[in-house]
Amino acid sequence: MVRLADMGQLAQLGDNLAVGFGAALAPLNVLLGVVGVTLGTAVGVLPGVGPALTISMLLPLTFGMDPTGAFIMFGGIYYGAMYGGSTTSILVKIPGEAASVMTSLDGFPMTRKGRAGAALATAAIGSFVAGTFATVMLMLMAPVLVEVALGFGPSEYFALMVLALTALGGLSGESRAKTAFAMFLGLALGTIGIDVQTGQARFTFGLQGLLGGLNVVIVTVGLFAVGEVFWYAATRQTIGEERAGLAGHVRLTREDWKRSFPAWIRGTVIGFFTGILPGAGATVASFLSYDVERRVSKSPGEFGSGAIEGVAGPEAANNASAGGSLVPLLALGIPGSGTTAVMLAAFQMYGLQPGPLLFSQDSGLVWGLIASLYVSNLLLLVLNLPLIRLWVCLLQVPKPLLFSTVLAFSTLGVYTLNNNIFDVAFVYVIGVLAFFMRRHGFPIAPTVLAVVLGPLLEQQFRRAMAISDGDPTILLTRPLTAVVLALAVAAAFAPTLGHYVADRRRS
Repeated sequence: MVRLADMGQLAQLGDNLAVGFGAALAPLNVLLGVVGVTLGTAVGVLPGVGPALTISMLLPLTFGMDPTGAFIMFGGIYYGAMYGGSTTSILVKIPGEAASVMTSLDGFPMTRKGRAGAALATAAIGSFVAGTFATVMLMLMAPVLVEVALGFGPSEYFALMVLALTALGGLSGESRAKTAFAMFLGLALGTIGIDVQTGQARFTFGLQGLLGGLNVVIVTVGLFAVGEVFWYAATRQTIGEERAGLAGHVRLTREDWKRSFPAWIRGTVIGFFTGILPGAGATVASFLSYDVERRVSKSPGEFGSGAIEGVAGPEAANNASAGGSLVPLLALGIPGSGTTAVMLAAFQMYGLQPGPLLFSQDSGLVWGLIASLYVSNLLLLVLNLPLIRLWVCLLQVPKPLLFSTVLAFSTLGVYTLNNNIFDVAFVYVIGVLAFFMRRHGFPIAPTVLAVVLGPLLEQQFRRAMAISDGDPTILLTRPLTAVVLALAVAAAFAPTLGHYVADRRRS
C-alpha cells in the first residue's frame, strides 16, 4: 500500500510538472522569461537597484497581465539579479547586491591577476547548479522543509544569528580587534530607528529621515560603491591606471573544476537550507558559505587574495537561497526575503493568497512558476557564459568614466528606494566613513553583515525573553538552541585554539 501511495504521488508530481512546463514553455511566457533574466542580470549589475525594487516598480505595469506570465517574469528577475550582482563584485569590487559582498573578497583579486573570466565562469556555473538544485528541492520537499522551519522559535533564530556573528573571525585579516570594531559598528548602525517593541526613537538625533532605520541597501552602497569611488578619487595619483585584462581562456581549467565543484555543492546546500528560514536571506547564506570554504580549505591563506572557492561557494549559496526563500512563500504565505515580500504583494494584487490552498486552487500558476525556474536557470547559463568576454570589456573603460557612472547609478538607486534626498545624503556620509575605515585598515564586510544580522538578533532575543518571562535559561534548556550556541562558542575560540596549537608545534 505504501508503494502504491508513493507511485501515486510520483504520478501526481509528473502530471503537475507536465502542466507547469506546458505553461512555462508557451511562446509568450518564454519571451517573458528571457526578459526577466536579462533585466534581472542588468539590475544585479547596477549597485543599489535590486530585484525587490525592480519587481515593485514593474507591479503597476503588469496589472491586467496573465498572472502566470507575470510571475514567470518576476522569477526570472529574481534569479537573474542573484547572478548579475556578482559581475561588478568580480570586475570592479562593487557589489550590485548585499549578497554579493562575499564574492568581491576573492573575485576582485582574481580580476587583478587577469583571471576575471574564470571568476565569472565559476559564478555562472555555480549559479546554474545551485538554482537547479534549489528548484528540485522546492518541488520535492517544500512541505517537509516548511515543518522544519516552523520548529525554529525565537531562541533558535537568536542562536543562529550569534553563530553567524562569531564566524566573523574568518574575515579578520591581520587584526581581530579591528574586525570586532567593524562588527560592533555595524551592530550600532542597526539599532538606529524606531524600537519595534517600545515605539521609542533610538539614535536618530532628531532627524526624521532616520526614524525608519537604515536600509541595508543604503549601507551596502555607501560602504562599497560610494566608498570605493572616494578611495579611487583620493589615490588615483599614486596607484596609477592599473588595467586588469583577461589572461588565457575564459573556460575553467582542470584545477579550477577540481576546486570549484565541492564548493558549489557545499554552497548550494548551505544556501538552500538558510534560504528557507524567513529573515536569514542570501546575505547570511553567502557569508556562511564563505566561512565554511575558508575553514575546510587546504590553503586558507589564499582567501582574500584570489581563491576560486571564495567565489564558487558564496555564488552558489546566494542563488540557492533564492529558491529556498520561495518555499515558505508558496507553502505558507510567509516571505523569506525582501524580494519574496514584494512577490507576496504581487500575489495579493492579483487576488491570490499563497499557502497550501494555492497548490490546489491555482496549480497551473504555481507549477508554471516552478517549471519556469528551470527554464530561467538554463537561460542564464546560455546567455551569460558567451557574454563573459563582453563583461570583461568593462575593465577597458577608463576608470574616471567607470567610477563616475557607478556613482551616478548608486545615487539614482538609493534615491528611488524612498524618493528621499535624505537617503542620498546619508549614503555619501557612509561613503566617507568607508573611506576612513579603509584608510586605517578596518575591514568593511563585517560592518555590512552586522547591520543585516543586528536587528534580527535583537528582535529574536527580546521575543525569546518575552516568551520565557525574562528567564535567560531558555537559551540552554531548548536543545537546538543549546547546540547552535555551542557551535558559536566553538567558532569564536577555534582561531585562538588553532594559533595556540600551531605555536606549540613550532616550539
